[in-house]
Amino acid sequence: MTKEQIKAVFDRVQNWPLERQEDAAKILTEMEAQNASPYHLSDKQVEEVRRRLADPDRKLVSHDEARARIKRLGA
Repeated sequence: MTKEQIKAVFDRVQNWPLERQEDAAKILTEMEAQNASPYHLSDKQVEEVRRRLADPDRKLVSHDEARARIKRLGA
């Protein structure tokens, strides 16, 4: 997206109802905060998250089972 396209969107936003403008401002503020975060997923991690979310038959474990698995791994 070019700077001109972004400016055009911002110009249109100024004509939206106030509530929608506030929603847009909240979303943009959250996006800005995410950029400032020291925590970022690698491309590989993002792909893994997407893969897991896309699997409708994923297996879930209880907290006790998760703790046992972590203990077995020595963590």
